[in-house]
Amino acid sequence: MKNAAKPVAIFRHSAADGPAYFATFLQQHGLPYREIRIDLGEPVPEHADQFAGIAIMGGPMSVNDPLPWIPASLALIRDAIAQDIPLIGHCLGGQLISKALGGEVTSNPSGKEIGWHRIEVADPTLGQQWLGTDDGLVGFHWHGEIFTLPPGAQWLARSKACTNQAYAFGPHIGMQFHIEMDEATISHWCKEGEPEVSAARSEPDVHPHVMTTQQITKATAEYLPAMRVVADHLYRRWVHNLRD
Repeated sequence: MKNAAKPVAIFRHSAADGPAYFATFLQQHGLPYREIRIDLGEPVPEHADQFAGIAIMGGPMSVNDPLPWIPASLALIRDAIAQDIPLIGHCLGGQLISKALGGEVTSNPSGKEIGWHRIEVADPTLGQQWLGTDDGLVGFHWHGEIFTLPPGAQWLARSKACTNQAYAFGPHIGMQFHIEMDEATISHWCKEGEPEVSAARSEPDVHPHVMTTQQITKATAEYLPAMRVVADHLYRRWVHNLRD
């Protein structure tokens, strides 16, 4: 396991979208991190080289919103790419990395994707490298927007509701799904997100991709342990490239 003297930066965009199991993984492996709480007004650093790696978490906003921290985040991502400082993006984070590299983020033509849904590996070799499997997994989802693959990225995974679920770009990875979830975070999202789920399920042709909160809670015991195995594999691969 890589030992890093510098901390991993973790960007939090809302209190509900914290690092969850990602932070637990870093703690378990003795890797320091610094949480940058954008939701509390903490500024985006100008330079990436003060960090061993950069993790970008999710959030309810869009990367296309006129928020003051988004241009600074995009600039930091480009600086990290230029210096080979590994990036990992979870949901909104994957969208930010895509946009910074020239991709686009738009509404998902299939509507929202919420709950536990199957993810298929698009490239078996990449699947083994990043996910530890070429057979896919059942992952956790909560999004209404999607990213395109940025120029130069390799297509890693897809789902029925979302063509681009993950991509790799050298030591960097962007995901649309939430591999960082833990039981407490899922429980909180289900409680706070009940109105959003109900509204999404009232729209036509969306039900196959939006589970009820009761279905999500019931399925968590079945699917979270297997996703945790994939998360451990993916995070181990990612931290291997942390900078000193």
